[in-house]
Amino acid sequence: MAKKKSGKKQALGGRQASGKVVTMQYRARPAGNMTSKPRRTFGDPVSDVKSNPNFVAIPSANKQPSSLSYDLASAVDASVIKGINASGQLVFHCVGDTGDINGTGIAKDLAEQMETQYNTAGSNTNPAFFYHLGDVVYYNGVTTDYRDQFYDPYKYYPPVIFAIPGNHDGQTIVNKGDPPDPEPSLKGFFANFCDSKRNPSQSSPYRYTMNQPWPYWVLNTPMATFIGLYSNVDGSLDNRNDKSQPQFKWFVSQLKAADKKKALILAVHHGAFSLDAEHGGYPDILDAIDQAAAAAGGRHPDIVLSGHVHNYQRFQRVIGESPYVYIIAGNGGYASVKTMHKMQVDPTTGKELDVTHPFQTTKAGVSLFSYNDKLPGFLRITVDKQFIRGEYFTNDMTGGTQSTKPFDTFRFDYINKKSAG
Repeated sequence: MAKKKSGKKQALGGRQASGKVVTMQYRARPAGNMTSKPRRTFGDPVSDVKSNPNFVAIPSANKQPSSLSYDLASAVDASVIKGINASGQLVFHCVGDTGDINGTGIAKDLAEQMETQYNTAGSNTNPAFFYHLGDVVYYNGVTTDYRDQFYDPYKYYPPVIFAIPGNHDGQTIVNKGDPPDPEPSLKGFFANFCDSKRNPSQSSPYRYTMNQPWPYWVLNTPMATFIGLYSNVDGSLDNRNDKSQPQFKWFVSQLKAADKKKALILAVHHGAFSLDAEHGGYPDILDAIDQAAAAAGGRHPDIVLSGHVHNYQRFQRVIGESPYVYIIAGNGGYASVKTMHKMQVDPTTGKELDVTHPFQTTKAGVSLFSYNDKLPGFLRITVDKQFIRGEYFTNDMTGGTQSTKPFDTFRFDYINKKSAG
């Protein structure tokens, strides 16, 4: 039997010399200076590895089903699927970090804006669903907070709402010294998004619970495959000390299995890249995407959608000769103007980032094309048999009629792997 080669990983993709990645390889964890967080270099879209990351396991009381796949047809009327097939396109809304606890009504305003889009669209261009990018309820996803922070803002919004959890959905403590939450991690998320079947919600007379299979799961639709990951509390798929790496290995299997004729969309709460001044991108998420793509024979998600950072950013990442889209959309209601995450400031000029032309980050192949750190907003994404088209709409928070013109637009040819800006 031939010996396994142990060559070094390449710079992109985490591919070993053997061409396979059996388990995820982590970056070395820094010792930490125990006093402060290192400040990123200007233009660096990825933060340093945390010296002591927080990981909260999915409670064992929740039993993982044998299949983590879910068909859109299980949650929507047959007419919706018929309309998608007839028009040849799938439309959906998307944003994260909606838990509105600041008393400003931003989540409700955005929900009304999305509702207006739904009601004014043509029958075959209505959004089929809203895909939530995590942090549904602040601060820590407690079940009793779902009524005010989730069901009430969206009580008039017609489509179903799918979700992945964010760190605040899975945390069990807010700050050091605070008492633990009164319920286990993810209890609220399981009750409202991973119910055994779709039931009338105890928190709302208008919207039923969802029966997604698990916090990380696959949504199958006629035009796209959605892989949703759970990036836990500090931006990682699995506990570094867990050699079984269940989520990473599942991720690899789903990349391999995804229909190559459909768009491949990845949703994960913590983003791989961010040029905000607070968080930055998460290295474990970036490495998981690259190493999983390498292990799956080079199948990379066509677009990566994330929240967590409370603003909007659109990156293009070139791997080989193919450009891919990475988006931060974490401005769905939690953050007020004062609490939005601001972008890095150029230390040589003291001014904000200039994206008149794409801003080249310090990471090769990764450029920032657009951002908005001043107003909340949401995405409307359209997928057909060749293109992923995105529109980002903002809300001026006046409570009045909002502009129908998007702040940012992009188009990606996922069949030929070409960007149209």
